[in-house]
Amino acid sequence: MKAQKIIAALIQEPPIFLNLSETIKKVETLTRESAARGAKIIVFPETWLPGYPIWIDDAPNAALWDYPPAKRLYQYLTENSLKIPGEEFLQLREIVKSSEAYVVIGVNESDGGTLYNTTIYFEPNGDYKIHRKLMPTYTERLIWGMGDGSTLNVLETPYGVLGGLICWEHWMPLARAAMHSKHEIIHTAQYPTVHERHQIASRQYAFEGQCFVLASGCVLTKKDALEGFESLETRDQEAYDLLESMRNEKLQRGGSTIVAPDISYVVEPVFDRAGIVYGDLDLSLAKQGNLLLDTDGHYSRPDVFSLTVNTKKNQNVVFEKSE
Repeated sequence: MKAQKIIAALIQEPPIFLNLSETIKKVETLTRESAARGAKIIVFPETWLPGYPIWIDDAPNAALWDYPPAKRLYQYLTENSLKIPGEEFLQLREIVKSSEAYVVIGVNESDGGTLYNTTIYFEPNGDYKIHRKLMPTYTERLIWGMGDGSTLNVLETPYGVLGGLICWEHWMPLARAAMHSKHEIIHTAQYPTVHERHQIASRQYAFEGQCFVLASGCVLTKKDALEGFESLETRDQEAYDLLESMRNEKLQRGGSTIVAPDISYVVEPVFDRAGIVYGDLDLSLAKQGNLLLDTDGHYSRPDVFSLTVNTKKNQNVVFEKSE
């Protein structure tokens, strides 16, 4: 590794909820601010663009069968989701190129008639890789399709291998094992909010993988969600009422934090405060813990255990040319 110490930035601001174009403007502002502070890695939370569909957890009627307001909220989310590639995606690439940083951003990705919970890993030159969440959790299955092994990607950076997982993927033992085999030095853990269970998962991952974990969560109030929806100017009162029925005023509390390989906090969790969370990573620590633990090396038993990962892209229809 060339650089031994770098600054990381975790974005803990609310998006302009459900408004893709306005949230991209906020990406530019926050990325520019983070880069000006010297951040070399900038991480946005899970599906921050244009917002985690929090009504599925907090609105009592969100899962009613064939319920028109819920269907229209899904429509608005779809219309404000990112296509890769697409016009808004190209805007993101230009924002990243001007920052000269690695930018990791969670998005709602639209592909055909399905949405995916996707992370985009941008390099400073605008090149990118994606990861689609393998298994949407509980009510998330109302919104997103499942990813596959073709997007278990990492980036090679001057600071070491950069990779990540999304939320409850950190509770999938085989997904963790697959990522540990890629020898991450910096791991991004994106959540809607980094509550206690997610803090535990992040600290476990840091020790198990002997890497730094950048756990990113969002701060979002019901007021933020309603104002974001109103910015779409849909005048859809029923959809608004479904959002307004959400039971909590504080929907997402942040909790962003940085965990060292020894599970200590580089930055203590920050709750209920919008802003940017900065931390200094001493990358020289990343290899010291391997004296105790290397789950893909001297602390593995390939003679007893093995894992095969299917990295083929799953497609329903494949057109083959006849000879």
